[in-house]
Amino acid sequence: MPSLSIGKLAAKADINASTLRYYESIGLLPSPERINGQRRYAENLIERITFIKIAQQTGFTIPEIGVLLEGFETLPPSERWEEMAREKRAQLEEKKKQINSMIQILDDGLHCKCLTWSECFDKIKTTGTCS
Repeated sequence: MPSLSIGKLAAKADINASTLRYYESIGLLPSPERINGQRRYAENLIERITFIKIAQQTGFTIPEIGVLLEGFETLPPSERWEEMAREKRAQLEEKKKQINSMIQILDDGLHCKCLTWSECFDKIKTTGTCS
């Protein structure tokens, strides 16, 4: 039975009311019942919103979250989650490698005492680092 206003649901879920409207517009949340023109929500939507927030924090995109919530009709939710979580983890591992490489380049650059870029590039070519 819908009982929460958009403001109350937003406060309980710790998100903005505009975020709720956005989630509705893209299909992550069902369209709520309206009473006298006002949206009224079931309190059990908090669990779904919490899932959406966790999925976003772990790097899933909005379309991927939609698939996690509704897609893969042939797979139960736990298998769907496992399949997509493994794929997302592999993507994050690749990003982690890229970020670590970028950090290493920046760290090396912080120790560089070269006066020109060409001097720096020559050192990197011959020694693998500029420090």
